[in-house]
Amino acid sequence: MDLAVNGARLRSDIETNAEFGAVDVSDGRARTVRTGTPANRRARDHLVDRMEAAGLEVRTDAVGNVAGRWEHPSATGAAPVAAGSHLDSVPEGGIFDGPLGVYAALEAIRTMRDADLRPDRPIEVVCFTEEEGGRFASGLLGSSVASGHRSVEEALELTDSDGVRLEDALETIGYRGDGRFDAANWDAWLELHIEQSDRLETAGVSAGVVTTITGITHCEVTIEGEANHAGSTPMSDRTDALAAASEFVLDIERAANQLVAEESPTAVGTVGSVDAAPNATNVVPGRVQLGLDVRDVESGSMNELVDRARRSLDRLERTRGVTTTLSRPFDLEPIPMADRCRDALHEAGDAHSVETVELHSGAAHDTMHVASVTDAGMLFAPSRDGISHSPLEWTDWDDCAAATTVLTGALAQLVEA
Repeated sequence: MDLAVNGARLRSDIETNAEFGAVDVSDGRARTVRTGTPANRRARDHLVDRMEAAGLEVRTDAVGNVAGRWEHPSATGAAPVAAGSHLDSVPEGGIFDGPLGVYAALEAIRTMRDADLRPDRPIEVVCFTEEEGGRFASGLLGSSVASGHRSVEEALELTDSDGVRLEDALETIGYRGDGRFDAANWDAWLELHIEQSDRLETAGVSAGVVTTITGITHCEVTIEGEANHAGSTPMSDRTDALAAASEFVLDIERAANQLVAEESPTAVGTVGSVDAAPNATNVVPGRVQLGLDVRDVESGSMNELVDRARRSLDRLERTRGVTTTLSRPFDLEPIPMADRCRDALHEAGDAHSVETVELHSGAAHDTMHVASVTDAGMLFAPSRDGISHSPLEWTDWDDCAAATTVLTGALAQLVEA
């Protein structure tokens, strides 16, 4: 059956969504859509309108997750298959990150209906609340509730930097619904997303089937030295916390490169935040706080890199006289995708002459949470130059349509009970 999607219809949806929270920039296209803002309400309202126009039954749960359900009259009553992504963005983010996955799922249903497909299972198009984070949580908020990793009550009590609660923000925009979407009740889940790397573009391929979503560990590191006068403190008498921190940063870089060369080519380690105190030009730094991000598809290499970070700090205490601490407050295990979802995506690509390749995801996605409670698969579309979270983020419209066709074909397989 020909399930090639209507690329012009898909493009129109994404272009319209790009207007909500649009930001004027000198190059590219940008939008800022934070949870509970007027831009977020407009994006949600438009999605609901488009879902209802396609004949979907729309509902919203207590934390603002939105779902549109299509169930053919001949359906057997089996558990639904779900697909989707998110509509929120980072500040001045691009127009594809999230919306492509939501509107691709909707376009898949419209394509199936146009082809008079009569699936045994219902299909749900899902838009999760605050995947990007930044206002109420660190990310993956809506999916953490749907997967049972966070309670509705805990989520609603989250506050932003101004003390506004998530519950109140959702009430303000009219998206504080009832109950909780339970992802464990879905027979399977698929998410289409832009790759956020350049592997597909380099290979000249329009669709990448994700094998594993990377694990993520965040470590908080503190290095304590002694603040003192920059002019009157001899070099030999200093306990410079920032100088010690610079060695730590380079130790992490070396350790990560060694892991890549010897153990796991997908391992990465990044010291991405530095806060030095008192942060004055004429004062020897007395205290530095660092944020370490460690990722890989193998938990063993992640643990090894954290161990090497600890060994680096131990050495700095011995050689530089500083005191150090390391905590590990955030830890997500690598999540493999379900074989049957991966197979369905590959088979759909073959059936519609869209080449697919396998690759891992180095970024976190809502699918990480969903995959812990049901079978899940993830599909990537190419990102030009590997850029995302930026006005320069871009995925060619032909690639959007090709990847959505693969998504549609995979959904068509999965909805056969």
